[in-house]
Amino acid sequence: MKRILAISDIHGELAKMEEVLKKAAYNPDSDQLILLGDYVDRGPDSRGVIAKVRSLVQDGAIALKGNHDEMMSKALFIANDFWIGRWKRNGYQATVDCYQFELPMLDLEKEATEEVPYPPLPDRNDLSTARTFELSDQLREDAEFLDSLPLFHEMESYIFVHAGIHPTNSLADTLEDEMLWIRGEFHQGYQGEKTVIFGHTSTYTMHQDGSYKVYFGENNIIGIDGGAVYGGLLHCLELPSKKVYSV
Repeated sequence: MKRILAISDIHGELAKMEEVLKKAAYNPDSDQLILLGDYVDRGPDSRGVIAKVRSLVQDGAIALKGNHDEMMSKALFIANDFWIGRWKRNGYQATVDCYQFELPMLDLEKEATEEVPYPPLPDRNDLSTARTFELSDQLREDAEFLDSLPLFHEMESYIFVHAGIHPTNSLADTLEDEMLWIRGEFHQGYQGEKTVIFGHTSTYTMHQDGSYKVYFGENNIIGIDGGAVYGGLLHCLELPSKKVYSV
């Protein structure tokens, strides 16, 4: 059995990503690397992280989509007020700066926030406010790559996903929005047999002591978002040993 390594919520922290892979002694010939999304926004080098992820995928890694990756691709390709507004409210500036790209100003009252993760579909796909952007080849290719990523990866004993899954529905019946945005309902209610490895929610909010260490839930969930971009830790979880490498 290959050693499984899982990393989540890199958020432009390329140097930390490279360091934690080195610390874990990642070898694509003998390890299965699974990345749980949120490669962009807030950190210093989203463009570099995407390039690194694309290279890792070519070598056999599995990269999943995070909610920030979805916001980026939808803001650039659907390009309506909803998606542009949502991305603007969630740390987009560091990413567009990497590509020397600007988004238009919006009426802030129309912008969606992270506190409303599942808005009605018509609002999200309303093309009446859509724009057409002149994107560089690199920006378009990177956004298309993020848009193409799967939402989860299932193995015999594990489910890997960015945010989580519905606590009582089957994996097949879990909505895309839930896989990208769900929090407490999943954290507190999941009782499945397979261990779910997830990111999205910084572990300091799940530990009573406010630490950034990996969260090993009693209900078969493992949270690995150590809040690296907020001054916390970038974790690499090794399975099945549950050993943790951190930067």
